[in-house]
Amino acid sequence: MNAALADWRTAPGSEKLRAILGFLEGLTLRPEAVTAANVRLLRSAGLRDDAIREAIYVCFLYNVQARLSDAFAFELPDANGMQRTGKVVRRLGYRASVLPG
Repeated sequence: MNAALADWRTAPGSEKLRAILGFLEGLTLRPEAVTAANVRLLRSAGLRDDAIREAIYVCFLYNVQARLSDAFAFELPDANGMQRTGKVVRRLGYRASVLPG
């Protein structure tokens, strides 16, 4: 995990993981450049549409959180806080963060 956070390109991991991390990096840094061709590459790497949607949703949540934190100058959780949040998310899933209605 730490190796992937340091540099996902050189960290041990599957081709599927590298494909989705590269896609999410592009989605975060250059969203205007993401096209259907990028999704086709993910599919050809063996990722299913539901996995791609889930990854995009998680990326969206973290990007919104970071941008709101910057805009309103609030502190994001430290490493321990993120680990606690991760445990809750693993137990409840990201869908628990969806607003009702």
